[in-house]
Amino acid sequence: MEKLLDRIVARLPDWAGNGIETLALIIQVTAILVAAWLLMRVVRGLLRRAARAYALPPMLVVVSRRVIALLVYLGALLWSLERMGVSGHVLWAAFTGFAAVGAVAFFAAWSVLSNLFCTLLIFTTRAFRPGELVELLETGDKPGFKGRVDDINLVYTTLLETGPDGTVTRLQLPNNLFFQRPLRRWPDAGRTIEPQV
Repeated sequence: MEKLLDRIVARLPDWAGNGIETLALIIQVTAILVAAWLLMRVVRGLLRRAARAYALPPMLVVVSRRVIALLVYLGALLWSLERMGVSGHVLWAAFTGFAAVGAVAFFAAWSVLSNLFCTLLIFTTRAFRPGELVELLETGDKPGFKGRVDDINLVYTTLLETGPDGTVTRLQLPNNLFFQRPLRRWPDAGRTIEPQV
């Protein structure tokens, strides 16, 4: 193919040489994308036939079609980039670099994300509400954290804890802690504390 292209370019005037190479590249990339699209049409038809013939679960067919489409279109993209002169080694280095940075960022933010998700669970499951007396139990004979719920925000739940001498302290606990330990609650509708603003 490239020898044929070189022969055609050699016979053209100088001003048309670069344009024909660009045109040939556009035609090659378009042919790759059209071939990928046609291949996916054939695969969809084969999957439909197999689903009817073997009574496959619809979810299996959908997942199979999506996985095959991902592989076909990713292959077409990589082949197109290769035709444009992008090295596979450069693409792999860029992908692994971005994946490593993403993994580090995910693990760095894991505790914050965990607290945000647990806040959503606290509100949807109504594990406890402001004004209720709750205690996070420790394992064994150890006393846990006990106090009246003052505030629930995206990261922390604030408990008002009364000490033996009658002093009131604020105890902030990460929300994910309420899903890692047993929780004892005493709903008390008679005594509520207004959440702090």
